[in-house]
Amino acid sequence: MKHLLTVPLIALMLAAPALAQETKTAPAAAKAEVPVTRVVLFSSGVGYFEHNGTVQGDADIRLNFKTEQINDVLKSMLVMADNGFVTGVNYASRDPLVRALKSFAVDLSGDPTMGDLLKQLRGAEVVLQAPDKITGKILTIETRKKEIIVGGQPTIVTEVILNVFSGGKLKAVPMDTVQSLELTDARLQGDLNKALELLITSHDTERKPVDIRFSGKGPSKVKIGYVSETPVWKVSYRLDLTPKKPLLQGWAIVENTSDQDWTDVNLSLVSGRPISFIMDLYTPLYLTRPTVVPEMYAHLRPQMYEGGIAPADGPVAKSMAMPAAPRAYAARRMARDNINEDQASMLASQQAGGVYGGGGASGEMSLGQSAANAMAAAGKIGELFNFTLEKPVTLQRRRSAMLPILNTPIAAEKVSIYNQAVMQRYPLNGVYLTNDTGLKMLGGPITVLDEGMYAGDARIDNIAPKDKRLISYAVDLNVTVDPSQTTSSQITSVKIVRGTLQITRLHTYQHTYRIKSTADVKRTLIIEHPFNAALKLIEPDKFEEKTPAVYRFRVDVDKEATKDFTVKLQQTESQGIGLVDCSPDMLTYYVRSGEVPENVKAALSEALAMKNQLANLERKLNDLENQKRQIEAGQQRLRENIGSVGKDSQLGQRYIKKLAEQEDQLEAMTKQTDELRQQIEQQRKKLQDYLVNLSI
Repeated sequence: MKHLLTVPLIALMLAAPALAQETKTAPAAAKAEVPVTRVVLFSSGVGYFEHNGTVQGDADIRLNFKTEQINDVLKSMLVMADNGFVTGVNYASRDPLVRALKSFAVDLSGDPTMGDLLKQLRGAEVVLQAPDKITGKILTIETRKKEIIVGGQPTIVTEVILNVFSGGKLKAVPMDTVQSLELTDARLQGDLNKALELLITSHDTERKPVDIRFSGKGPSKVKIGYVSETPVWKVSYRLDLTPKKPLLQGWAIVENTSDQDWTDVNLSLVSGRPISFIMDLYTPLYLTRPTVVPEMYAHLRPQMYEGGIAPADGPVAKSMAMPAAPRAYAARRMARDNINEDQASMLASQQAGGVYGGGGASGEMSLGQSAANAMAAAGKIGELFNFTLEKPVTLQRRRSAMLPILNTPIAAEKVSIYNQAVMQRYPLNGVYLTNDTGLKMLGGPITVLDEGMYAGDARIDNIAPKDKRLISYAVDLNVTVDPSQTTSSQITSVKIVRGTLQITRLHTYQHTYRIKSTADVKRTLIIEHPFNAALKLIEPDKFEEKTPAVYRFRVDVDKEATKDFTVKLQQTESQGIGLVDCSPDMLTYYVRSGEVPENVKAALSEALAMKNQLANLERKLNDLENQKRQIEAGQQRLRENIGSVGKDSQLGQRYIKKLAEQEDQLEAMTKQTDELRQQIEQQRKKLQDYLVNLSI
């Protein structure tokens, strides 16, 4: 019963005062419609929409947008009028519904019952029909229980009583006797109306109204433009290879996803990617602020202060001049419209307060015109290219269309395209397109027709005027390719620079493509060979074209013929070997190599001999040190034996004699190792001096 009682009550509240309120308010502005006259779709997923028309005097124009479009509209909308003012752009707030409802004098949040609603109106004057007419102020709402007989049985029911103060008397009015209830307070009536309107509009989550308000006298030309998210417009092509000069046909695919029909609009399609982003300007933002408790102080005694001395320049007066921007605006109006300073100041204060003028009777629309000119220019310069349809376009909302943007002959050469990474055995049927249409062609799919039949599908990237581009659409089974590769390497230069052996090698990579054609006509084959910046092209001496990834070579193959095509590339590699640390085995390799010059071999042989002498000395030193370690290990064993048998025993005396002989031997070996180390150091220095100063 709660909902059944609440709705009639609100309806009763709204019944009478509505007419009275209408008589007190100023007449509403006339509703006007300004159609879409221009649409510019960008390949970056946004569109520019422009409405143009004429309004009379004060007028409101309502545009409807999807909720997700509002942020773009708030970020980009421009509004101009040539005879009047744009007084504002109003739209429904995106404040949370509960928060918005609580802001009204009559709070409808939380689905209030009749009792809850009337409690909010305590003290408000109402007119009741219950069934007699009662005019009074609401005091309280109370519930009473009473016993009634239902079906012969006593039943306890709850009765809602409205207590009103009328004519100096307190009256209790049962709510089930109330036929109508009217609010006499226009402010409460207005808040209740606004709350109900907010509830109704909150149910529509798809479409949000935006009202643009104009103020003026007489007719005024208006322009409204904004950017909004749109589907990316696409393009597809048809290429007919049958005529002597092939024919290319291009179709643009556009969608009208807006809530407005496009009737005779000027449609432009722009390729390019202007920077665009979404910023949430629709949702209200609230900051959490700290709560500060007032500080309490004990009363202070009255203070006495000594007199002060004024500054030398006198007291500083506060400036009441206008800010710089309105002041400049006033000066411009004085110079242009021949008005006095007071009139200009008044207009400047209006401008500073947020009222935007359209330029008076002169019809100036500089912002709109500059935007339009820039839009047109942008289609011809920089990274953007513009397709403007010659005839106006009509497209109903929620509909799509294919619109012809290109229908012209184009230079096209039939070829076969071979790339080992794509297909190792067969090339692809393709076409070499030269864009001689004078227009920039956007990337998209191409349906290829040949001899009046479907031949295959291809894709093409953006192609500028006079540019060439390959497309492929089928596998060419009449041509086979057998690729093979050989690699060779040779030393081209050997020299010694300050002890470093510098060797230069030349690596040669030879790729042979054996091409066999079984076609009954001559074939032109485009071979795509991988490009490597470190390799130099030796054969052939020229190429058709080069991309960052491949060379392209043109090869003509006669009908039913076999032909070899060779690609030779070379790479030079330099290697430096330090001869001081080089092993004798590596030196021996280069001494015996037939690619090393004789004078370098002789120098390397000398260095090898010196390294061998050094190696022999190091080997002798190593042998002596091994012998010393063996003797020292034996001495340790003798000392242990002496400790076991005693030094005065016959065996102990024998061990002591043996130990003395080994000590003499170690002393002699130590002398020999010192001499060897000295010889090794001298030999190493001799080798280093030789190699460091060696340059051949």
